[in-house]
Amino acid sequence: MTSTTTALVASASPRGTGPRPHGLPRAMLILHRWALWFWLLLVAVAALTTLWMYGWGADAAHAEFVLRGCANGVADSGCDYNGPAYSRYHLADNISGGLINLVPLLTALWAGASLIGRELENGTAQLAWTQSVSPARWLTAKLAVPAALLTAGTLLLVLLHRLAWGEYTELFRGRGPQQWHDTGNYFANGTLLPAYALLGLTIGALTGLLVGRSMAALGSAFFASLAVEFVTTSLRPHLWPAKTLTSKNGYPEYIGMVLDDGALTSTGKRVTDPLCVSDTQCLATHDIVGFYRDYHPASHFWPLQLMETGVVLAIAAAATATAFWLLRRRTA
Repeated sequence: MTSTTTALVASASPRGTGPRPHGLPRAMLILHRWALWFWLLLVAVAALTTLWMYGWGADAAHAEFVLRGCANGVADSGCDYNGPAYSRYHLADNISGGLINLVPLLTALWAGASLIGRELENGTAQLAWTQSVSPARWLTAKLAVPAALLTAGTLLLVLLHRLAWGEYTELFRGRGPQQWHDTGNYFANGTLLPAYALLGLTIGALTGLLVGRSMAALGSAFFASLAVEFVTTSLRPHLWPAKTLTSKNGYPEYIGMVLDDGALTSTGKRVTDPLCVSDTQCLATHDIVGFYRDYHPASHFWPLQLMETGVVLAIAAAATATAFWLLRRRTA
C-alpha cells in the first residue's frame, strides 16, 4: 500500500467528518487517470476518423464509384472492387469501426483487472471500507463514474457514425459495398454500442469481485465478455419476425440480412437445394417448384436494435445485482 494510494482513499472523507460528497468519484478519477486519458484519446481518434469519412472520404469514394459506371441503380458485384479512393475510405472505416467494436472488450478487461481486481488484491478496497466508505457505496462509485463516461463517449460516436452512414447511403443509394446489417455498421449505428459498453463494465466488475486478483481477472473478463457477446449476437436474427421471399426461377434477390434459404417442393415443404441449377429433369426428380429466402429488410433495423439492446441491458443489470450481492455477502 503506497502513501499515494492511502491519500487518495483518505480524500474520500475529510478529517473528523463523514464522507465528503463527490470524494469517491474524484479519488477514482485520479487513481485511474491514465485509463481516462486513454478513453478520451480513443473517442477522439474514432470521432475524427468518422468525420473524415462523412466529408471528403465519402465524396471521393462516390466520385470514383460514378466514374466506374456503378451509379446506375443496378446491383453489380463487380462494383464491390475497391479503387484507391474507396480503399482509403474502407481503411478509415476499419479504424473507426475497429475502435468502436473494441470498446466493450477493453472496458471488461480494464474493469476486471484494474478497477476491481487490483484494488482487492493490493488492499486499497479494504482500506476504503475503513474510511467511512461502505462497500456498497464504494462499488456504486466504481460503476457509476465509468458508466457515465462510457455512455457519453459512445453516444457521441454513435451520432457521428450515423451521420457518416447517412451520407454514405445517400451517395451510394444502397448500391455500395457496405450494407446496414454488416457487423460494424449495425453495431455502431444504434443503441447497441452504449449497451454493450455497460455490459462490458458490469461483466468486468463481477469477474474482478469473483477472482480478486488483477491478472486472473484480466483473463476471466476476456473470456466471459466474449462468451456473453457470442450468445447475444447469435440471438440477433431471431429477435424479430423475419420476412420471406419466394421465386420460381432461382433464388430471390439479396435485399437485407439473410437468415436462411433453400428450395420448395410442390407441397410447400422447405428442403435443401439439390443444386440442379436449370436442369429441369433434376428439378422434377426432386419435386422442386421454387426457392425461398428468409431475410430482415432495412426497416427491421430499429426493432432488432431495440430488442437486442433490451437483452444486453437486462444481462448488465443482472450482473450488477450479482456483484452487489456478492460484495454484501463477503463483507457482512
